[in-house]
Amino acid sequence: MTEQTFDVVIVGGGPGGYVGAIRAAQLGLKTALVEREHLGGICLNWGCIPTKALLRSAEIYHTLQHLGEFGLSADNIKFDLEKIVKRSRGIAGQLSAGVKHLLKKNKVTVFDGHGKLAGKQTLSVEKDGKLIATLKSKAIILATGARARQLPGMEADGKFIWSYKEALVPTVMPKSLLVMGSGAIGVEFASFFNTLGAKTTVVEVLDRVLPVEDAEISAFARKSFEKQGMKILTGAKVLGVKKGADSVTVSVEVAGKVEEITVDRVISAVGIVGNVENLGLEGTGVKIERSHVLTGGYGETGEPGVYAIGDLAGPPWLAHKASHEAIIVVEKIAGLAVHPIDWSNVPGCTYCYPQVASVGMTEARAIETGHKVKVGRFPFIGNGKAIAMGESEGMVKTVFDAQTGELLGAHMIGAEVTEMIQGYTIARGLETTEAELMHSIFPHPTISESMHEAVLDAYGRAIHF
Repeated sequence: MTEQTFDVVIVGGGPGGYVGAIRAAQLGLKTALVEREHLGGICLNWGCIPTKALLRSAEIYHTLQHLGEFGLSADNIKFDLEKIVKRSRGIAGQLSAGVKHLLKKNKVTVFDGHGKLAGKQTLSVEKDGKLIATLKSKAIILATGARARQLPGMEADGKFIWSYKEALVPTVMPKSLLVMGSGAIGVEFASFFNTLGAKTTVVEVLDRVLPVEDAEISAFARKSFEKQGMKILTGAKVLGVKKGADSVTVSVEVAGKVEEITVDRVISAVGIVGNVENLGLEGTGVKIERSHVLTGGYGETGEPGVYAIGDLAGPPWLAHKASHEAIIVVEKIAGLAVHPIDWSNVPGCTYCYPQVASVGMTEARAIETGHKVKVGRFPFIGNGKAIAMGESEGMVKTVFDAQTGELLGAHMIGAEVTEMIQGYTIARGLETTEAELMHSIFPHPTISESMHEAVLDAYGRAIHF
């Protein structure tokens, strides 16, 4: 066992932890990172990256089904699930090794073990039940992330009921599938398996799919999913599951009626809970609410010198939010002049087919908060590049304050919108009004021209619609 002193100690090597460690090292702070499992965290190893690799394979497979539309032909088009999964895991492994290299390059000391508060300005590191190091620091950042929420009686068993981990490495292709939850994780897996041929049902307890998105985008997504063959049940409650020899029967209540749905596999995607256990928080000033650590604008907790970031600190549960929080906290510790994170300017992306992306307020939220709004819409069917790509299904929606011209929110569905949303995010960050956006020149032909047209439409000036 060793005792060492650092300027900053970070617990958790995910997109919050490792980014914070690198930034701290760049600022000349002696930095330690404690990670018990995989560098890169859930996002890189079991979330954001490997799911996108799977979805890319599904996207290509989908395109191959429509070769005739492009004047092309091919015979015997099929997929190899084992190779799709192997590619996904290889990409995750490659990037995890890349994180290790970056930490070494920036001279961050990495401890392989479980970190736990052990007194004022002290963190113990354990491995296989043995104490391997004691770290002293005036600044300890908790970035331990979160895990899948388990419903009582419907816990993931690795065989019939899958969490995101089992869904990422399927050994068999289910012929039928039921997904509990229609948030980003649920609809991404539904999109992947449905595209590869699984008869897919999505069950959502709220009244619409993708419930955090603008209602108009949710309705568009549902119509698109159903057109692809998915069965969507909203306002539905899963009452229980009954496992058979080779299948599982799910009892679902919809509008007061109970429906029995028998499928090969179930994916549980009903939210996440923070990893707050066994962190030594007992007896400290750290407050926990609904499994998440309460923090201030700079990640500070109720315990002096202890900070929390990322999924551990609550929604939105997004990797880029965690990374941004990490940099804010570290720069604050280093004495730099920083601003707290603007929660309203964190973009959200869902990589289903079609993709969904948004930033800022929905139309309903803007009205609820007292804004008089101007709303613009532009369909992809009016965009030349989208039509040429064979991706004419989509739309862009903008919400402006009618009095000030402030861009309150932007909502998109369709091809590559996850790449385009950053344009609106930057516009909001710069406090751009409709005037600057209308006078910005968008290159032609690009799908991004739909962004321009949606702004113009809010003010009755759309050209191609």
